Amino acid sequence: MDFVAKMRELAARVPVQVSHIKTEEATKNALVMPFLSALGYNVFDPVEVTPELDADVGLKKGEKVDYAVLQDGKPIMLFECKSCNTNLDDFHASQLYRYFSVTPARVGVLTNGIVYRFFSDLEAPNKMDSKPFFEVNLLSVDDLTLNELKRFSKGVFEVEAILANAAELKYTREIKRLLAQEMAEPSEDLVRFFVARVYVGRMTQSVKEQFVEITKKALQQFISERVSDRLKMALEKEEATAVQERSPNASPPVEKGIETTEEEYQGFYIVQAILSQMVDPTRVVMRDQQSYCAVLLDDNNRKPLCRLRFNSAQKYLGLLDGEKNETKIPIGSVVEIYHHTEQLKEALTRYQAGGPRGPEPAGSSAS
Repeated sequence: MDFVAKMRELAARVPVQVSHIKTEEATKNALVMPFLSALGYNVFDPVEVTPELDADVGLKKGEKVDYAVLQDGKPIMLFECKSCNTNLDDFHASQLYRYFSVTPARVGVLTNGIVYRFFSDLEAPNKMDSKPFFEVNLLSVDDLTLNELKRFSKGVFEVEAILANAAELKYTREIKRLLAQEMAEPSEDLVRFFVARVYVGRMTQSVKEQFVEITKKALQQFISERVSDRLKMALEKEEATAVQERSPNASPPVEKGIETTEEEYQGFYIVQAILSQMVDPTRVVMRDQQSYCAVLLDDNNRKPLCRLRFNSAQKYLGLLDGEKNETKIPIGSVVEIYHHTEQLKEALTRYQAGGPRGPEPAGSSAS
């Protein structure tokens, strides 16, 4: 079972288990230890996971970290655990803050077994930040969150890579929080910003009060319209795909507003080059869509080789298994596609019943 499947299985058990968990120790056993196991760490091997690690601070003795994940004998992650009934918003991570300064670990995790908040020292060396840079809520996990969480798993954990990405995660999280806050209750600064650009006249108290409600309504309508557009687009795409599958020889529909970028072309050429060792490269075809660029065998959407998700700051290479379940792999640049050569070849092999073939004979059509 792969990492995403393990985490989703754990997340599915949480709602059933929490009603039976009453203490911090029960939370550790039922939720936190399985979480560490899903990350790939052996919770029964003290060389990998040490419970109750000594972390004495100055004259204060007997301080212990609930769990420390170790690498080469040194702590790399510290876990402070609370009962699953604890609201982490009402709890200050003072203990974790103290532990952080006396161990070599650069990542500290505060958790109640459901929510996991990841901290580091982005603002000042050896001093844990007051706000987390990353958060996972097992009651509402998505693919993007799980792909980020995978960075903390055994065999993948690289502290420098994590910290290089941590600042972006932290500030993205804070901006999203502020956007949600502004939508619920627009600030005076935001109201003034819009009034200055759409209203002709002096901004009086009554005008400001009026625009507070107008701004709130405009923001909500804007988001609602965007969601509606995306749903409509998804339904149209689903319908077009169904038609294409019923008539695979029909020309695929052309989507509006799609512009294939230079990076997408580069990514496609790399995939084509990798697979040219096994198949005529003319059979490896790119089909750009609104949310990703699909690379297909024989231009058949039932034979996806991979997906290039390059439409955001963080690029992803989408790899599909035999059931066409997609795993999104974060990549820093298109050349990192070469790191996944074997998976791409495996995807091609699944569609080659009789081994590699040359170009289709003239007049034939791919199914």
